[in-house]
Amino acid sequence: MDMNTAALRPIVCPVLIGRTSYLEALIRLMEQACSGYGQTVLIAGEAGMGKSRLIAEATLRLRSSQAQTTSPATLVLEGRCFESDRSLPYAPLLDLLRSFLVSHSSDDIVPLLSLTAPALVKLVPELGTLVPELAPSSILEPEQEKRQLFQALTHFFTRLSATQPVLMIIEDVHWSDESSLEFLLYLARRVASHCMLLLLTYRSEEEYPVLTPFLANLSRERLAEELMLTPLSIDEVGEMIRTISRLPRALDADFLEAISRLTEGNPFFIEELLKSLVTAGEIVYTNGRWERKSRKDGQGIPLPERLYLPRSVQLAVQQRLDHLSAEARDLLSLAAVAGRRFDFALLQQVTRRNEAELLRLVKELITAQLVVEEAEDVFAFRHALTRQAVYTDLLARERRALHRLIAETLESIHANTLDAHLGNLAHHFYAARDWGKVLEYAQRAGEQAQILYAPQAAIEQYTHALEAAQQLSQTPSLRLYWARGHCYELLGDFAAACDDYTRALETARTAHDSNGEWQSLFALGYLWTGRDYEQAGSYLHSALDLARTMNDPLILARTLNRVGNWYVNIEKPQEGLRYHEEARGIFEALADSHGLAETYDLLAIASYNMGGPITGIAYYEQAIKLWRVLDERQGLASSLATMGVRGTNYLNIAGVWVTASRAECVGDGEEALAIARQLGWRSAEALALIFLGIGLGPRGEYARALQCAQAGLDIATEIEHEPWMGFAHLLLGILALDMLGLPTARQHLERALELAKEITYLFLLRVVSGFLASVCVAQQDFTRAEAVLKPEFSFNAPPQTVAQRLIWYAQAELELARSHADTALEIIDQVMASAASGEHGGVILHVWHLRARALLALKRATEAETKLLEAQGVARTHGARPMLWRLCATLGKLYKTSGRREQAEGQFAEAGTIIEELATELTDETLRDTFLRCATGQMPRPLQLSPRRTAMQAFGGLTEREREVAALIAQGKSNRALADELVVSERTIGTHVENILSKLGFTSRAQIAVWAVEKGLVKPS
Repeated sequence: MDMNTAALRPIVCPVLIGRTSYLEALIRLMEQACSGYGQTVLIAGEAGMGKSRLIAEATLRLRSSQAQTTSPATLVLEGRCFESDRSLPYAPLLDLLRSFLVSHSSDDIVPLLSLTAPALVKLVPELGTLVPELAPSSILEPEQEKRQLFQALTHFFTRLSATQPVLMIIEDVHWSDESSLEFLLYLARRVASHCMLLLLTYRSEEEYPVLTPFLANLSRERLAEELMLTPLSIDEVGEMIRTISRLPRALDADFLEAISRLTEGNPFFIEELLKSLVTAGEIVYTNGRWERKSRKDGQGIPLPERLYLPRSVQLAVQQRLDHLSAEARDLLSLAAVAGRRFDFALLQQVTRRNEAELLRLVKELITAQLVVEEAEDVFAFRHALTRQAVYTDLLARERRALHRLIAETLESIHANTLDAHLGNLAHHFYAARDWGKVLEYAQRAGEQAQILYAPQAAIEQYTHALEAAQQLSQTPSLRLYWARGHCYELLGDFAAACDDYTRALETARTAHDSNGEWQSLFALGYLWTGRDYEQAGSYLHSALDLARTMNDPLILARTLNRVGNWYVNIEKPQEGLRYHEEARGIFEALADSHGLAETYDLLAIASYNMGGPITGIAYYEQAIKLWRVLDERQGLASSLATMGVRGTNYLNIAGVWVTASRAECVGDGEEALAIARQLGWRSAEALALIFLGIGLGPRGEYARALQCAQAGLDIATEIEHEPWMGFAHLLLGILALDMLGLPTARQHLERALELAKEITYLFLLRVVSGFLASVCVAQQDFTRAEAVLKPEFSFNAPPQTVAQRLIWYAQAELELARSHADTALEIIDQVMASAASGEHGGVILHVWHLRARALLALKRATEAETKLLEAQGVARTHGARPMLWRLCATLGKLYKTSGRREQAEGQFAEAGTIIEELATELTDETLRDTFLRCATGQMPRPLQLSPRRTAMQAFGGLTEREREVAALIAQGKSNRALADELVVSERTIGTHVENILSKLGFTSRAQIAVWAVEKGLVKPS
């Protein structure tokens, strides 16, 4: 056989080697999905590890298995991501949908569209040819547009899965655009109840900024199974080579070791290296199999030195190119510039070749195993590394010329539909350094990406547009800086956002553009509230001064609101209210619903800050109602997060708690969190987590509160949002204080104090100071407690805000600890007088408990008992277990001192029961032991765990009745059936189920059922 012919013989391993366990796992997951247990699977590994091959083999076996049964065949939908697609919104989904449209008739497709067609046609204009009378839905705000599209796509795919199982494959998501990843996360949250497997592949060897948070969300929410492909072992490399070459005997050890070392066990590299050896004539095809060329002594020759390039396939590709015709090589170079995938029509237009001639050249590339046919008239490089090797072999000037040729051809072919190709045009013109075209197309592509809520893709396009303006010696548009700055701000990149807004401000002032100057000042003021309140105030007041000269009421009202909120956060809520009320008057006159919603939200914050939760709730209800009508998700997330702490919460322990059920408060907080995650709004996600913890902690739900606090801190630290970092450390400190871990509490609160001082955030500083002083008092470090409180406490300035009341509360604790009970009582009375009366006769749990302790110190036991009993009733109403056990302990000591032994024992027993309940719910053994030891140490004698509590601890803190409910859930019984069997109301059963989910950290009844079986509460069926 002649060498050229041998070199073109396929060198592909006919079977999967070293992937048996992965293959079995993937087939099992596919079968589960086909049975209605939808799920998401990630397949990760370095380039060339065989991710696509694994999927193809599993799919083939699944179809083969289904063909032998009456089960409906699985519908396979495939989409791919390419490197150039990162700035093209929804690129892999478009690929998948277009492939589906090509392979199905209109009779199949039209019934699936239903009411989603008007939304889908904007993404896939080709649908218009199937339904001629179809009109796209009206253009909405970007977030509404995205939400509508997500719902339409999800409806489309789930309808497909209603008639047959769906295997939805998206390959190479590391190159995906941000919008596609957002949708895939949205879909992953919804596949569980459908016959659908969402299968995603990505490269694991590099960090991809857009992919990392997507993977983190899947992991955090436990939405996906992951298969991480590892390199082949040296034995598996040998088996692969023997299989390819059909060698019956073992390989030479030196040859095998060299191949294994050079390829590092990468299957693709093994095949590429073997192809190079064949091309070099060092492996020959004879007698139906590949053989190594023999030495005179009959042993194979060693690998040539020129192949020692283990991390690149450049040489392997180059050697195969040597056997191509000159025309085929030119075509391959053009294709490499076009991208990983290329279109036959584009190549024909660029090369000006007739169809037959071009087909001959494409077939030559396919025969050489450089290119594969993916669909009719669509071809792709066999591997991204092959394309990269060809691309980098071109000179920079050659690449630029070819990019320009492709861009101009695309511009000509799609002259009437340029908006559908903006990303591609911008990419190729940028690579061609055609700056005039880059400025035009990159800005439009960035705006398009921003409308589709893809900030990372938008940033890339805006950056290219700004570079183009610089190259053309033009002054960049202010809109470019504002738009890119906003995208950076949304992603939590403070420095980049600040730089863009500052440049915009300088440009506006140079051009004497007052509107541009105002917008830049306004943006900078809001941005700096995340770093430095003094700096923020400077920008915001400058913006307000300018707004008052502009004769634009809308601009003035927006600025008034932002300045008002700044005053609230520096502990001047009355001043802030004045600005908010002025803004409200303007928005009401303009009938501006969005402005009114924002104003109500800010008025609620001011009311909360002043200790008026009932007024604040009324404002929040108005804001939330308007946000829902407007479908404004960002505003809704913000309002819901704070509305969620309207009841029991740590920030208002020196004020009156409003009665609100746990379900209502946690529901609002979880909705805020879900919206923030859907939007990819990192700072809002951090805040929602922190506020959830602030509301859960006082109820004794320590484990979940700690998870929320730590997750919020992680996000805030990642995006360098110092106010939220401060709040997260504050929450961690309060939780540690509540669990009696004083050293940990002090560590977190000292750090929170540092952060509050750095950013001059007075509200945060005072709240932190109050709790830090309480920790120091508990540690009997009175000197530090006094030092923390002294700058903020004065008898001559009665408390007016929530934060000031916390300072006074801590001062009263310090005075009582120093045996100054009279002074402590005087301070407490001032706090109570300043707080809103609210519900429950103005009972303030923590303050009344402290007042009772002061009264006991003054030998006024009768008054103290009254306060303690009233406070106990309120604590039970609010489910405030941590405060309830403390009230019981104090009341028990009062009864013991007065000789009422039986009543004392009753109070101590209740305190002990609550302590045990709280301890058993803690999953961290160290925290649990510390809390038990310190809490029981406050009782007259150490409390021993009762048999009942021992059992609770063994079953995740579940009571006997809750364990009984879990066992019945595992038997598949509904709440109605449970209520009938246990002779209780369905509402009571609902409460039990809610408690079980909360204590075990679960989200579904199915998880409870599995847990009950694992714990032996019920036998598996």
